[in-house]
Amino acid sequence: MQSFDVVVVGAGPAGGQCARLLAKSDYKVLLVEQHEDFYKNDFSSAATPLETLERFDLPQDVVGSFWQNLVIVTTTISKTWESSKTLGAVLNFAKFREFLAKEVQSYGSDVWMGCRYIRHESDNGNTRVELKKRGGDAIAVRTKVLVDATGPARAVMYAKESDKPAFLKPAGIEYLIEVPEETYNKYAKALIFFLGHKWMPKGYSWIFPMEKNRLKVGAASYRLEHEIITYTKPIKYYIDLLIKEYIQPENYKIIDIHGSTLQYSSGLKDVYYQDNIIAIGDAVSTVNFLGGEGIRHAMDGAEIANKQIQLYLKNKSSSFKAYQREMQRKFANQWNLSEKIGMKRYLVDSDEKIDWGVAYLSPLKIQDMMDILFYYKFEKLSKGLGGYLLRKLRYWWSAIAET
Repeated sequence: MQSFDVVVVGAGPAGGQCARLLAKSDYKVLLVEQHEDFYKNDFSSAATPLETLERFDLPQDVVGSFWQNLVIVTTTISKTWESSKTLGAVLNFAKFREFLAKEVQSYGSDVWMGCRYIRHESDNGNTRVELKKRGGDAIAVRTKVLVDATGPARAVMYAKESDKPAFLKPAGIEYLIEVPEETYNKYAKALIFFLGHKWMPKGYSWIFPMEKNRLKVGAASYRLEHEIITYTKPIKYYIDLLIKEYIQPENYKIIDIHGSTLQYSSGLKDVYYQDNIIAIGDAVSTVNFLGGEGIRHAMDGAEIANKQIQLYLKNKSSSFKAYQREMQRKFANQWNLSEKIGMKRYLVDSDEKIDWGVAYLSPLKIQDMMDILFYYKFEKLSKGLGGYLLRKLRYWWSAIAET
């Protein structure tokens, strides 16, 4: 039976980064991925600020495109925030995860593709993990630490579905489409988000640029009761609507359709660790509920986990309690606030209130919008009030002058 210091189940952003860091520190790591290659589940939109590349030492090879503008479109209005410089990237999700796995291998550790987690059990202070390669027999390995990076499935940490906490379960679908060059150039430099009941009631939708002549067009629905809306059409209807009414390409080709369901623990009530098992990434709801961004945070959480795993392996810590504390300290406040804002925006607000919200944000600079959307500096929302009131005063003054 092969023995490892750490077995990481799931080669997504959290699992790949955690395995990469541990392997780089000379630990013997096994990274397990259920798909045979990384193009089988290429499901993330993967938009991120530019600093992500430098902070996590990612090469430009994993970038699908770079962007510099932000656009918000509602049922009736559209607002663009422009920048003269590049602000972020849209990652090629498959190439990104493939890169992390290759890094693990380059440091002398193992990556098993097409390998599914079955079960685990205690084994003289370590853990025996049973895996099954596609088309093969079950394989048992031994590990000192077992990492659950299986995302929403949480397959390692919870033996039974009934053990899991209650989840909010927004679902998303995304098309990767190929369009004429003229059409692509219109959208090549911007992240475009759609709010409002026309484009995606009970959620939001988006258009992100990818490699040349390719766009990602997607929508996410928070499938809960809305205070106003009583009926919505299937998610794919709203994606087709974006293509036909907003993009309006002369022709287009669907390259891929993918989707997933996020299982988000309201109030972050996930189990973070148990004995020598630790959960990371989406397995502990490390995602911004408001906008669905998770890659940056998954890698950030993986770094926190890596530090605690190394302390455990060096016998300097007997549990992962400190990991949970640090994760809660870093994410809980902003996550809980994001959840409240998201629930109101997607499940309470009328079209008129959504329009008002975008109008309120209009005076803000692009950096303010970046700080709100990506760094959760919601205190900057107050900066929009002055501009909003000034526009109202001008409107009232014009109306008085005309009379």
